[in-house]
Amino acid sequence: MLCKIVNGAATRHLRRESAQTLMNTSVRRSVHGTCHSIVNRVSWCATLVLAIPSLVFSDSPARFPPAEPGYHYRFPEDHGTHDQFRTEWWYYTGQLTAADGRTFGFQLTFFRRGIPPSEVKTRPSEWSITNLYLAHFALTDVKKGRFLTADKISRAGLGKAGADAGRLHVWIDRWSAADEGGSGTRQRLQASADDFAIELNVKPEKPPVVHGSEGVSRKGAAPGQTSHYYSFTRLDTEGRVRVGTDWYMVSGTSWMDHEFGSADLGKEIVGWDWFSLQLSDHTELMWYQLRRIDGSADPASSGTLVLPDGRSRHLTLSQFSLTPLSSWTSPHSGARYPQGWHIAAQAVGLELDVTALLPDQELQTPHSTQVTYWEGAVAARGTVGGTAVSGRGYVELTGYAEQFNHKL
Repeated sequence: MLCKIVNGAATRHLRRESAQTLMNTSVRRSVHGTCHSIVNRVSWCATLVLAIPSLVFSDSPARFPPAEPGYHYRFPEDHGTHDQFRTEWWYYTGQLTAADGRTFGFQLTFFRRGIPPSEVKTRPSEWSITNLYLAHFALTDVKKGRFLTADKISRAGLGKAGADAGRLHVWIDRWSAADEGGSGTRQRLQASADDFAIELNVKPEKPPVVHGSEGVSRKGAAPGQTSHYYSFTRLDTEGRVRVGTDWYMVSGTSWMDHEFGSADLGKEIVGWDWFSLQLSDHTELMWYQLRRIDGSADPASSGTLVLPDGRSRHLTLSQFSLTPLSSWTSPHSGARYPQGWHIAAQAVGLELDVTALLPDQELQTPHSTQVTYWEGAVAARGTVGGTAVSGRGYVELTGYAEQFNHKL
């Protein structure tokens, strides 16, 4: 569900950056490279800035088709890019345990924002901006109470960033998510920042689950306020995590979302609370609650319960209740975020209390989307069908630090 505001945020980022700032950033990041590398980076930044005035950053999605009911998913082809839609993202989260019991949470997300071909005035140059790519990377070190983040922005062309069609392979620089088996059954995640890194292999324990109904996930009441959205809800995960200079061999469970579409959110929506939970009885729950200006939940809010055998059940707002239990105020942004929740879905016999593992899991993304939001590892405890369960997962909270642009 992550960051449907990437289009508006990317546009703001590009408009605010001056040519001199981008050139300085390129030189600064290339200090340890060759002179040739520095020249190339400066040239790329200058070309990017010169191209921006030629792009009409229209709010209308008319140049991109909407996500329409009746879409037929094809796997592994749908793991790849869908450049015909305006916005797309590949999103991984997970909780991992080292041999000594130390626990980590991670998030690695890639975004693609398409530029209509008619608005790309630099064609047929190899420097043409046909897609912008952005990425967020975060690591929660639960034992040390640390939350580490990094983010990137780039453009397709000359191999610096991109995504393949027909198979999972998306990257920015050396950050990547790729299918190593040809069928989506073996995926490799890699990302590295100064203070932390991941190298993980993930393998689905269940087939992909399609959210919503009739092949679309609704994000508003108006026609076309939809996306195509599916998940791998339980990924067996092994690999290693670096914190500082220390590497830890880890294993655990991850979650992958892939979503693509072209429409806008409903105008009354100011943010959302999104949950992905993996329970000890081998059920999984996805729920997103769209918040309106008056504090109520938008009727388009919905979710999916995934049964142990992989079958799924669509949940509507009338079948679900979400009650915040506690809160935390960020010393960085001043935003006040919920930190504990009671979840109930009587139709499926589900009652859960969900708690953040660490309060400060707030991301500020100055190098990419320029959006502040909370995305963190959580624990769950309760019952499903009268049977006691525990669980873990991730929660995303947007619109608390700032009201966001409604572009998907």
